[in-house]
Amino acid sequence: MIAAATLPLVIQGGMGIAVSNWELARAVSSRGQLGVVSGTAVDSVLVRRLQDGDIGGHMRRAMEHFPWPAVVEDVLRKYLRPEGRGADDSYRLLPMYRQVVARARQEVTILANFVEVFLAKEGHDGEVGINLLTKVQMPNLPSLYGAMLAGVDYVLMGAGIPKEIPGALDRLAVHEVAALRLDLEDAARDDVEFLHFDPAVYWHGPPSPLKRPRFLAIVSASSLAAMLARKANGYVDGFVVEGPTAGGHNAPPRGGGSLSEKGEPVYTERDIANLEGMRSLGRPFWLAGGTGTPDGLRSALDAGAAGIQVGTLFAYSRESGMDDAYRQQVVRQVQNGGVSILTDGRASPTGYPFKVVQLEGTNAKRELYSARERICDLGYLRVAYRTKDQRVNYRCAAEPVDTFVKKDGALKDTVGRKCLCNALMADIGMAQVRNGEEERAIITSGDDVTRLNEFLDGRTDYGAADVLEYLLAGVLATASVD
Repeated sequence: MIAAATLPLVIQGGMGIAVSNWELARAVSSRGQLGVVSGTAVDSVLVRRLQDGDIGGHMRRAMEHFPWPAVVEDVLRKYLRPEGRGADDSYRLLPMYRQVVARARQEVTILANFVEVFLAKEGHDGEVGINLLTKVQMPNLPSLYGAMLAGVDYVLMGAGIPKEIPGALDRLAVHEVAALRLDLEDAARDDVEFLHFDPAVYWHGPPSPLKRPRFLAIVSASSLAAMLARKANGYVDGFVVEGPTAGGHNAPPRGGGSLSEKGEPVYTERDIANLEGMRSLGRPFWLAGGTGTPDGLRSALDAGAAGIQVGTLFAYSRESGMDDAYRQQVVRQVQNGGVSILTDGRASPTGYPFKVVQLEGTNAKRELYSARERICDLGYLRVAYRTKDQRVNYRCAAEPVDTFVKKDGALKDTVGRKCLCNALMADIGMAQVRNGEEERAIITSGDDVTRLNEFLDGRTDYGAADVLEYLLAGVLATASVD
């Protein structure tokens, strides 16, 4: 049980690919709340930062503290371009993840997560968390280990049922082999494959144990939280209860597939978490989705929550990893009253509904995305499946249609699917270049972006400190009166 006095009132959400970067997390954590870095695809982010010249030298500074210098030397030799890329140069890619990957590929993942957490923790004594997606299975164990080598304090995971993660953290903390069951799409119940990670292969002798980070499961229903509290293979320290207005991937609506006139999944009262059920678990929880206001924080505390998780306000702060051009474009649209969000039930290859800002010039626009040649070269959202000759292979519903169908994928599953991996890299100014053309972005935000103007109050630029001051002012003032 976490002591109540140490709990953050505000958790900064783990958004996108490096929107929740080390700079944003450090800005939040250094002010006494929980900053969170996104670990999703951070290995690709690291090698692209190096190819862009490692501006500011931050990557190399953090790498100096990594315990395996030979790994650092190898990564710098392969990817560092001190002068940066030319305007028409493509990024060099990492091999896509598989059930078993080369040691060098795994080392990049460990290093990248170490670097992101190290930089987020640098220069203050606040706590830092890392967010990973349960659905993006194959990099998760080395990602967790790299974050733990840097002393990460919290791990937050949703987009799936992270039942095996607490036990994995227990084992990784003492450098023992950890395993996760690999989901095989459409497999029989008794068709089981595993992902394994053995820290011992990286050490010449047994190192000192690592701190086991606190684990917060991101859930949409109290029933899922109760199941995890009972059946997870280790201790779940708390929960983030995420409603359907939160950004990024949402849980599908419970009990039906009805759509609105705009084609959005329809959420009902059944999709609102039972807070009485959450309180009955006796573990701290935070509310997310539509809670990013002073009133939202006060209401959450009154309902028995430890606080709130906030994404949207932080996503448009100057410390976030979102490309400045996109950040300012959204802010201008907000101020002009023209921003809108579509909860797209088809966009994500994962099958989860995905919130998309309807922004001109991005792949939110159907005609622009339709003109894009389908390609899958990052592969984080690929799923594993069993071939007819009993091998494990991988496919993505956003890859070329013929390729997907040849892999026994259903043609209907490709309709409307978008390559989020490449689009989210474009969100942070790291768009891949092919034949002189840059990949276009897909910006995701929670529904709160439509209310961002209330917070902006005429500003076009603000920092994470401004967000925290706004959210906490009422609560702290009440506390001082009490």
